[in-house]
This record gives sequence, C-alpha cells and structure tokens, in this order.
Amino acid sequence: MMTKHLRLLLVLLLCIVTSCKTTQQIPQQPTGKEAKREFRGAWIQTAYQGEYKNMTPAQMRKDFVRKLNYLQKCGINAIIFQVRPEADAFYKSDIEPWSRFYTGQQGLAPAGNFDVMAFLLEECHKRNMEFHAWLNPYRASTAGNTRFADSHIYNKHPEWFVTYNKQILFDPGLPESRQFICRVVRDIVSRYDVDAIHMDDYFYPYPVAGMPFPDDKSFQKYGLDKGYKVSQRADWRRENVNKLIREIKRTILLSKPWVRFGISPFGIYRNKKSTPDGSGSNTNGLQNYDDLYADVTRWVKEGWIDYNIPQIYWEIGHPAADYITLVKWWNQNANNGHLYIGQDVARTMKAGELTRKMRYERALSHISGNCFWPANEILWDNKGVADSLKQNYHRYPALIPAYTHLHNRAPQEVKKLKAEWTVQGYLLHWQAEQSKTNPELASYFVIYRFENKEPVHLDDPSKIVAITRETNYLLPYNDGKHKYRYVVTAVDRFHNENQGKSKKVKL
Repeated sequence: MMTKHLRLLLVLLLCIVTSCKTTQQIPQQPTGKEAKREFRGAWIQTAYQGEYKNMTPAQMRKDFVRKLNYLQKCGINAIIFQVRPEADAFYKSDIEPWSRFYTGQQGLAPAGNFDVMAFLLEECHKRNMEFHAWLNPYRASTAGNTRFADSHIYNKHPEWFVTYNKQILFDPGLPESRQFICRVVRDIVSRYDVDAIHMDDYFYPYPVAGMPFPDDKSFQKYGLDKGYKVSQRADWRRENVNKLIREIKRTILLSKPWVRFGISPFGIYRNKKSTPDGSGSNTNGLQNYDDLYADVTRWVKEGWIDYNIPQIYWEIGHPAADYITLVKWWNQNANNGHLYIGQDVARTMKAGELTRKMRYERALSHISGNCFWPANEILWDNKGVADSLKQNYHRYPALIPAYTHLHNRAPQEVKKLKAEWTVQGYLLHWQAEQSKTNPELASYFVIYRFENKEPVHLDDPSKIVAITRETNYLLPYNDGKHKYRYVVTAVDRFHNENQGKSKKVKL
C-alpha cells in the first residue's frame, strides 16, 4: 500500500510539474486582539561580515547562544541565516568550499570543522525557533576579488560563469547552472533538518546603466535557437529564473516535502507606468519583473514558492516608493499566499515609524507577519526597537501561520496528560508520537493556562505560557489553593494545531 508520506509527496509533486494553481488559506487575525499566528523572522547576514573569522568555535557558540536568547526574548520565531553567500558554505559541504566570510580564506576549514549551520539548527529548535537556510543562487563573487579555492566550481567550469559589474555570476541561461544550484539545495535539505530554503532579491543582477548583461552566447544557444526572437530576450531571461524556482521547489519536494521554499524579493514588483493595464504600484523604482527578471507574483500563483517576503524598506511617504502604497499593493496581490513584510529596522527607527508600520500592515487581511533586516539592529536595540518588540508588538508568543496548502490535518492529541510531583517539582507531562521523518506527527507543543471557570479560547495568545518541543512543563506551584485549567496542544511541521487536552490543577 502507498504510505501517507508518499501520497503527500506525489500530490504535491504533481501540482508543481503541471504548474497547477494552489489556494493557500491563512488564518485571519482575530478582531480586536493580537493574532496568535504571525511570522516573526530576522535575517542574519554573513556576506561582508568580518566577525566570524576572528572567533574560535567556542567563542562563536557563545555568541550565537547570546544572540538567539536575545532574539527569542524579542519574540522572533524564525531565523533566516545566510549559509551560501558566494557559492560557498557556512556548513560542511562536499560540493562547495568553506566561505571566506567564515574563516577568512575560501576553502580553509574552521577548527574542528565546526559546522555553523548544524549548531544553529539545533539551538534554534531548542528554542522552538525555525531555521531557514538562506542561499544566494547565482552569485559566486561579490566584487570580483574573491580568491577561489581549488575546489570551487568556478575552477572546474569557468564556462558556466559571466562577469558583470565586477561580480562573477552563474549564467542563469545555462541548464548546467540550474542543475548545480539544485544539487546544492538537495544536499542541504537531505542532510540538515532545515525548516525552509530561502532566497533573497539577487536573481539577474541589479542593472547598471549602459552595461548590458553578457549572456549573448547562452541566448544564442538556448534562446534564439529555441524559438525566442531578439526582442524577447527579457521573456527568455524571466523564463530562466522561472525554471530555477520551479526546479528548486521540485527538488525540495523530492527530498523532504515539508520543507518550505521562500523568497524575499525587491520591494517593487512593477511600476504602474510600466504595465499596460496599470496593475503595477504607484511607484518609480527598480522592478522585479523588468529589471531582475523575477516574476514573483507568478511564483506565488503557481505554488512554486511557499512564502513571499517583499523587502519594503522605504519610509512612509517616500517620494519614489512609499511604504503604505507598497504594503497595500502586495496585500491586494497576495494571491492567497503566505505574505510577510520585510522591514528595514534602521530606516524605520530613524524615521520613528515602527508603530505606524506595524499597526498598518497588521490591519491588512492578507499580511501575516514580518521579517526584520538585519537581526543586528535588534541585537543593538537601535533606538529602542528591541524594547518595543518585547513590550508591545511581540508581547505575547505567536505560532507561525499554518502551511495548509502543503498539509491541512492536525496531528493526534497528546496522551496521558498528568500533573504530579517529581524530583524536578510539580510537573505537567504527556506522551505524543514524534518522528523527524514524519512531518504529520507532533513537532512541538503549546501550553495554555486559563482560570478555573474561564472559557477556553485557544485563539488568545495571552493565554500561552509556553511553546516547547519537550513533553513536559514545570508548573509554577504556589500554595496549592488556586485552580487553573491547562490545555496542551500538539503542532506538526506544517504548523497545524489540534484542539488539545486539558488538565485542572491547583497551584
């Protein structure tokens, strides 16, 4: 008989191969109160960062633990960590060399082969934070001055690369480029327990006036020779990126169908003046569709990506790209997908706009979270941003919105829920079937507390006292005279939550 996992994989794969449209239902925010479900991410950049090469593994572990603890206190529930800035690695790879941003020299191994990604994965999951592996797909050198390690793919296949504006890039027009990038994705997903693969806004490079992108050879072979006209080179380039996105999603599905694929594109899809039907935003800036050849809204419609985080980094009232205009546009063009907003912390805090931005986008029906750029600005508490998140916008915990387009059935309820004295103290504990290879089983548990006669409403995040991957919770015992009702729910890898089991206790 076909297993549930195989059925799930085949159904999802069929949707991708046939480019079927998906409907991704996202729970709406409760009226008049904070949402229980909200994506609260933070990007941790490694490109251009010089701090890591001067740290020992012990120092790095201590520093990352400090950062994760602080970000957790600020309500962050997902870390997006840059693991591949230049076709290299912040993890143990047999395909690509260690990153120069990690050890100071590309290909030079850290002491003891310390695997940053493996460490961060474990530490994030201890805190029930997601770990999204952030890859830059095409970039091999940020400024053309990278000294490639002998093992770098550039040395083996220089014909796969082009140089543009001092950057060395995989030629997006070559099938070999896509195949290699998918090989890297497959390697990460198959060996590491990542929650998502993430890519940002770097597809075709940001254009430079008067400097055409040097893809004449690949366009001749895979464009003109395949029926594209000279005037259709832009369409051909968009289709190259479409193929990459589609093939990466297929690669993930064949490896682990519960791992998501997310994109954080440049904040403008198209300007209104560039669209014959006027469907673009009332802005005047660089465009995903026309300049970077990234047809993001199509990727959402077709189900090739699982979440979209447009980088709306401008201020409210910006003359070329007003924040309110763009947030409204993306909300209107969410296409039933998971839509979160990329926030530039420094610019937002400098303009004193955090409150206005958070309140405005939380009032829009299709936006269900934020991602903050970069995490360091929160760690530095730039103009009080960390305190604002802790005391106001993230004062209660939040579950990540459920990815019901991947799987929409809640896991089994916990069993044998008991409260009893142990050597640890008064312990609430339970049993649940769990497996790292079965995403439909319980991945973590949410613990709610209600007054004895208070109605049980699981949509109220103020009632959440803990979110844990453990199967126990130490109760705050006082004098044994106050009655409470605790409810424990199980949540799967897709963030589907059941109704839970309850237990009355006296504390």
